[in-house]
Amino acid sequence: MSQSPDIAETHAKYVLTPWVAQGGLRAPVIDRGEGSFLIDEQGKRYFDLGSGLIAVNLGHGHPKVVAAIKAQADKIGYSAPGLFNRARAELAEELSKISPWKEGCRTFFTTAGAEANDDVVRLARNLTGRMKVLTAYRSFHGSTGTSVTLTGEDRRWGGEPGGYGVVRFFAPYTYRSPFYATTEKEECDRALDHLKRVLLHEDPKRVAALLIEPVVGSNGVITYPDGYLQGLRAICDEHGILLVFDEVMTGFGRTGAAFAAQRFGVTPDMMTFAKGVTSAYVPLGGIMIKESLAKTYDERALPSGHTYSGHPMSVACGLAAVRAYQEEGLFERGREIEGWLKEGLGKLASAHPLIGEVRGVGAFFAIELVKDRTSREPLVPWHGPGPGVMKTFFAELRARGVFTFGKFNVAMIAPPLTCKKAELDTALTAVDEALSVLTKSL
Repeated sequence: MSQSPDIAETHAKYVLTPWVAQGGLRAPVIDRGEGSFLIDEQGKRYFDLGSGLIAVNLGHGHPKVVAAIKAQADKIGYSAPGLFNRARAELAEELSKISPWKEGCRTFFTTAGAEANDDVVRLARNLTGRMKVLTAYRSFHGSTGTSVTLTGEDRRWGGEPGGYGVVRFFAPYTYRSPFYATTEKEECDRALDHLKRVLLHEDPKRVAALLIEPVVGSNGVITYPDGYLQGLRAICDEHGILLVFDEVMTGFGRTGAAFAAQRFGVTPDMMTFAKGVTSAYVPLGGIMIKESLAKTYDERALPSGHTYSGHPMSVACGLAAVRAYQEEGLFERGREIEGWLKEGLGKLASAHPLIGEVRGVGAFFAIELVKDRTSREPLVPWHGPGPGVMKTFFAELRARGVFTFGKFNVAMIAPPLTCKKAELDTALTAVDEALSVLTKSL
């Protein structure tokens, strides 16, 4: 693996890397990015098959976004959120225009998605006067104070006991049905019935919001059966519960529409976002609140605020990114990439029994690896002591000039929206070869 020995050693000695044991870490020292590629200090190129962390939707070094960052730096680096700012106003206006609400929306800006999920709970409780919030077990909503409590999977354990009032439920996952369903319709019906039973025992009049990723993100890119999100909307409407979509990963073209809300035809009451809004060039997140709710704060104070809310550098970057998506037709391009991925990954699944399932939507796919297709036993155990043989798979990909990431036995396949088919085909060839090496090693 190409890396700068001095910097690699310094990084390992002084930097704490998220979510992994620190001993023995090895990674390329990335120097720059060009389009769909990361380039290390030795000049080796890596196709970014995970778009960073499902974030670099525009690819690396998009000239319009880079120019906007430079221009803003020449003007002013910071102004307090209580002062008005042109880029902040124009970005919020653009977000309203591309939102799923005919009435439009207002945006409260944060620094990241986790912070947005913290704040959306506070706003939901303030708007409804209720305290409980429902989230799915197989979910990740961030690792800050409230967001780590909202998270359902194992990364929340280190943050426990966490906040209060979060109630979890099982969402559909047809491949590994928690409801012993054998069809998509059964899975949908039983999942909605399960949720109704949870609400019966929690008292729906005490529930402020139901927060859900419209496509499960880092926990496996799980798409829900037809009718499930629509069913959530109906249940929330029946009980006066706010439906909140966590669109941190699914937003800004990842699913083949501006937001997953439009792709699936289900309109939430609020949405949280981050990552793709700036193509991850600088940190920015936020909450989009439909106008009929947002106007509540015309008469009373908004119960949240941050030093970096709507930071000028971030919103200038976001404004340029959102305009680039629109000008270049990138919100819709995920549908074209979806066809490429279905074909390419389908061929891989036919060739490699290790692939238990290929699933996804838009430019947001994953492969789930298993020991046996009949038993569907995961290639590595969930909540196990470490990545196990998956580490070999990702290392083989890097050796072949491809970077992506995964969780447990799932690997992300989510290229930038700007990628070329030939580039993606070459990356999938590397996946094919890495799977062959992995099979031989077992």
